[in-house]
Amino acid sequence: MEIPYKPILPDTRMPIVIIGAGGIVRDAHLPAYRKAGFEVSGITNRTRARAVKVAEEFGIPNVYDSVAEAVASSQPNTVYDLTIMPEQFVETLRLLPDGSAVLIQKPMGDYFWQTREILEVCREKKLVAAINCQLRFAPYVSAARYLVSQGLIGDLYDMEVRVTINTPWEIFPHVIIHPRLEIQYHSIHYIDLVRSFLGEPASVMAKTLRHPAKELSSSRSTILFDYGNTMHAVINTNHDHDFGAKNQESYIKWEGTRGAIKAKMGLLMDYPHGVPDHFEYCLLEEGREWKTMELEGSWFPDAFIGTMSSLMRFKEGSSDVLPTSVEDVVKTMAVVEAAYKSSDIGGVKM
Repeated sequence: MEIPYKPILPDTRMPIVIIGAGGIVRDAHLPAYRKAGFEVSGITNRTRARAVKVAEEFGIPNVYDSVAEAVASSQPNTVYDLTIMPEQFVETLRLLPDGSAVLIQKPMGDYFWQTREILEVCREKKLVAAINCQLRFAPYVSAARYLVSQGLIGDLYDMEVRVTINTPWEIFPHVIIHPRLEIQYHSIHYIDLVRSFLGEPASVMAKTLRHPAKELSSSRSTILFDYGNTMHAVINTNHDHDFGAKNQESYIKWEGTRGAIKAKMGLLMDYPHGVPDHFEYCLLEEGREWKTMELEGSWFPDAFIGTMSSLMRFKEGSSDVLPTSVEDVVKTMAVVEAAYKSSDIGGVKM
């Protein structure tokens, strides 16, 4: 079976200016752009030495001392790639040219009031703005989306994300201290993914928890979505499974009336090194036999090609859909906020 799962690249050359030079830029953004053949024309960072180091490593011709300098030196069709922390988004977006294209790192704000501010400034400046919710474009997600959209597994009635791993939060110094760690900076990927398949839930039930021996604000969550009486959609994450690799898990599973799909997210196991992904499906019309499909690429870096490509294609007019637009992802952030509220309120009192 041939499945179209690779992102469609834009027809137009659009130089990219990266604002921020953190680990995600080096590990995912720049390897993805190099693989896709995108032109990165410049980079800026609060600490210039870090930007210089990244520029030398990836052959970026220009290092700017500020966002204002980067904007002043850039071509009109430049795409700006914001990889800074959410509290810096609004002030940085205000510096960009009106109407320009910008890819903003997730999350779209640390709190929903910030989300609203980000949305408002994007509207005011008429920015073609998308959020880098790149899991939507991971090869195994794109392959699953095709199988589901073609009706090959029938009516979808169950979607599950399960992550049972040992996450080295210490390699994310700006994130590890966050008061809303697990859902805001990790499970947000899966909330956005569930929405992209199932739409808006009627309600959300959630509990996010601390580990008793760790200082982290949260490291385990369960999120249950209400889509009526037949659709089961749940996210279960446990980042504290420090008992060896044998029973670690990291997968997304879709079940339908005519078949099922399971995708192993190898990146998260032994992170940041990862293990191989695994994509398999079962179609009842072909018997109850699971078949494996080999897919090229993985979440990192390939999914980052997808988010940037979709933005460029929307900007050039070759696509009339911007999947992770700020207008769409604001709804993901609303679900995130609802999950925290549910966790705070608790369940039915006994």
